[in-house]
Amino acid sequence: MMLLAAIIAATVVIMALGFEMLLVLGIPTLAIKEVFYGRLPDVVFVQKLLGGINHSTLLAIPFFLFAAQLMASGQITRRLMGLVSAMLGHTRGGIGHTVIGGSMAFGSVSGSAPATVAALGGMVYPELRKSGYSEKFSLGLIVSSAETALLIPPSITFIVYGWMTGTSVAQLFAGGLAIGVVLALIFAALVMVHAARQNVTARPRVPWKQRLDALFAAGWALGMPVIILGGIYSGTFTPTEAAAVSVVYAIFVEGVVYRELGFRKLVDICEASAISTAVIFILLAFGGVLSFFVTLAHVPTAISSFLAAIDAGPILFLLILNVCFLIAGMFIDPNSALLILVPPLFPVATSLGIDPVHLGMIVTLNISLGMITPPFGLDLFVASSTLDKPVTKIIAGVWPFVAANLIALLIVTYIPQISLFIPNLLFR
Repeated sequence: MMLLAAIIAATVVIMALGFEMLLVLGIPTLAIKEVFYGRLPDVVFVQKLLGGINHSTLLAIPFFLFAAQLMASGQITRRLMGLVSAMLGHTRGGIGHTVIGGSMAFGSVSGSAPATVAALGGMVYPELRKSGYSEKFSLGLIVSSAETALLIPPSITFIVYGWMTGTSVAQLFAGGLAIGVVLALIFAALVMVHAARQNVTARPRVPWKQRLDALFAAGWALGMPVIILGGIYSGTFTPTEAAAVSVVYAIFVEGVVYRELGFRKLVDICEASAISTAVIFILLAFGGVLSFFVTLAHVPTAISSFLAAIDAGPILFLLILNVCFLIAGMFIDPNSALLILVPPLFPVATSLGIDPVHLGMIVTLNISLGMITPPFGLDLFVASSTLDKPVTKIIAGVWPFVAANLIALLIVTYIPQISLFIPNLLFR
């Protein structure tokens, strides 16, 4: 446990000093190597560093990030939003439900919450305000709805969790469908309550002819989630292959069908995607070394012994896990929380009989909550940059959605059938 305490203490101090997340993970990892494992050959350290990212499953991450950038800068996103608006705009809460549905639609082809905020925020914020939503609620809704992108497959968080634990990514994707819908329905109920209180105006009901026109206009855009999910669940290709197919499809649709993608624009998107990929993979590399050290120090065994001493069963363990992730999500970025907490906690969870897929749903929902939890929720800052709004205003708007998240988290944590129904139906 001394090693675990050293990791936590070093991480907190370095983060408090304002260092980048690369150094927040990297400096403690290097320090632990020198202090606790000084005799470990440097070549082994380098091997573990590279081994942290030398996995075919992780190839899906740059592909999905690239596809998300392509769609956000072209017609696919706008046409998906147009279809969702035509179908849901007339309901009570209208544009609010459109934001939730649009985030799910974009998430189904991007797997990234920050990308969803950046792609949809500027598009939907003026419409929310025009319909009568308050500024705080509008900002909170945009930031929080993007969480569904981490739950609706293809989720990058599921890919990382699957790589770390050896859990089937396809089964995680299947479980995420149900969890994403649960969270979206709770958000939709919150939208309806707010719309009724603020007397938000609904849009006129769109005639069926216009709905069909919107469906036809979004036909190529809808092909993306159909290809990704249909291909994975039918066994035609793996999640990694699906990611590569999504890039080819996005380039074809934006460049050939919609004619929105020129060579210069493609180069700029490649550059932005490369930067995002580099940041994630550097964190994963150091996370791989950190996981190795945690295993060498027998931290999972120590945690199991502690839980046995206090006679903790699965219910108490899951409560402790949620509290740990909730606190971590307030202060460190989601990928770092995943890399630090999952290695010591996963073996303990499996020893208590908790299904790895169910655990993945709980962890990912916690990660989603961390994206919007003050003071350092990543999506808060992405929304601030995208919408040119102070972070303090965005934080003021997310609190109702934080409460909604906690309700969803309790439901998912203690009703495992929600997480496991679709995976059991498709794969077991």
